[in-house]
Amino acid sequence: MTNLLRKKTLSASLVFCLLLFTKISVAQTYNLDDNASFLEVHGTSSLHDWHVDAETQNGKITVSNLDDLELNALSFSVESESLKSGKSGMDKNTYKALNTDEYKTITFKMSSVKSLELVSDNNYKVSVIGDMTISGVTKSITIDLTLKLKDNKIWIEGEKSIKMTDYGIEPPKALLGTIKTGDDIKIIFKSVFQK
Repeated sequence: MTNLLRKKTLSASLVFCLLLFTKISVAQTYNLDDNASFLEVHGTSSLHDWHVDAETQNGKITVSNLDDLELNALSFSVESESLKSGKSGMDKNTYKALNTDEYKTITFKMSSVKSLELVSDNNYKVSVIGDMTISGVTKSITIDLTLKLKDNKIWIEGEKSIKMTDYGIEPPKALLGTIKTGDDIKIIFKSVFQK
């Protein structure tokens, strides 16, 4: 009887230790807080530099092992006609170039994590590979970003330079072609995700 009791006690102790010291990998999904996030697109033209702001964004990020962070999924989308410059003529040219009648959203979906490095307490330097779709054209791109975990929220920020022509977009023109937009644009974002 004593041996049986010892075996049960030993078994219970082992199970307890395993539970205590084993990292339990539970995926947690956070949704983008549109009101606390921003995304801007910056470019040039033969007249002046310009930028548009995204007024409507959506996105999700899924992580696990918060002690030793694993990034499982990351995606975001921007409603194409929510890109606003504050000038209706420029917005019309932007929507025409993006063919927003047919393609309503600009999307990014992560396919893999290239690198993830802890920089300081709950701050990470991350490089992800994923598919960016603009105006119906999808390209695989790498985006470098910083990621911070705090107060049940995840902050990510970064920037990415691309060429419009890589996505089949002809850079917009204005005033009968006398003002020409440069092909290179830079996307700058700071996104807040919460449970």
